[in-house]
Amino acid sequence: MKLTTVVNRVALIGALVLMGSAVNAQQTKTLEGGVTKVALSQGFVDALGELGLRAGTVGPTRLCNGVLNFPITSGAVELDNAKAQILHSGGLTLAPTSSPTSAEPTVRLESFIIDTTGSAPVITGLVIVKGSLLGRLALFNLQLPAGITLPLKPQDGELRLDGVGVTLTSTAAQALNSVFDVTALAGGFNIGTAKVSAFVLDEDEHEGWR
Repeated sequence: MKLTTVVNRVALIGALVLMGSAVNAQQTKTLEGGVTKVALSQGFVDALGELGLRAGTVGPTRLCNGVLNFPITSGAVELDNAKAQILHSGGLTLAPTSSPTSAEPTVRLESFIIDTTGSAPVITGLVIVKGSLLGRLALFNLQLPAGITLPLKPQDGELRLDGVGVTLTSTAAQALNSVFDVTALAGGFNIGTAKVSAFVLDEDEHEGWR
């Protein structure tokens, strides 16, 4: 076989590999904007009342008719396997019902990140207790709805995922029990159901920034 033929074949194989890598790379999409809404379970609302606690929000999150909304600020998702990190602004506060509404809430949970890159999907968040930052903890476990097909397929530039179960992690339950001197909260406690609507950044616009 001629040397030129070998070189041409190697070059062709290299080009195909690069093309394949480019296709795979395009399956990781940048997220910009959107919202995650969490409909609180009645069990969680009732539990707060029984414990003498009230829920509030960290702006720009709003609580309306039992539904919390957390604006999506950024993130990335790999469509082939649904690995993602989705960053949010806002947050949730918990405080005794006896404390003044103008006072610093006992607990602030904020800057949530939906993280599906590990062994199990979770929501992490910054935990602030009585004004002191404890750090970022895994706060909620996620149960993805049945019937998800891969690769994920955004519709009209929006990635939607509905019916995501949200439960309290054991770590979060222990921390909250300790702060409020209760024993009622446990890992697996049903918090509610989430709906994620994230906007996928247009690839042409992304390229234009470079």
